[in-house]
Amino acid sequence: MPKVQSLDDALRWLDKLERSGKARSTGAWPLGATLAHMAQSIEMSLEGYPQPKSAAFQATVGAAAFSFFKWRGQMSHSLNEPIPGAPALNLGSDWRVDALRLRTAITRFSAHTGSLKPHFAYGALDKADFSLAHTLHIANHQDEILLA
Repeated sequence: MPKVQSLDDALRWLDKLERSGKARSTGAWPLGATLAHMAQSIEMSLEGYPQPKSAAFQATVGAAAFSFFKWRGQMSHSLNEPIPGAPALNLGSDWRVDALRLRTAITRFSAHTGSLKPHFAYGALDKADFSLAHTLHIANHQDEILLA
């Protein structure tokens, strides 16, 4: 299945996951935890990240990483690394619940018209760049999600 190219694509991808009923993760985290992790990232762009990197890191390493991902049109990061300070992922959850959480997070983000919280590593992003960051993040995690 092609990787998502937008948050709307991510919603369509979730539709396919839910219709298949047999999706699974090939990574270190079960499917539900992976979906919850993606939802956390989007939720935190609205509510705040619990342990941001230093302003110096965000302005240098973080900004450079995001610029590279944006230029390349693809993100690559450790797929089993939690967001710093994020609540622990439930490794035994029903993935359908977490798919709904991700869907809700995407819908909330898309409808949001206010300010966004700085990304823990990339720093301040406008809505278009945050949308891209979330899309690239989801697409990267698709590497470990199979539709049966």
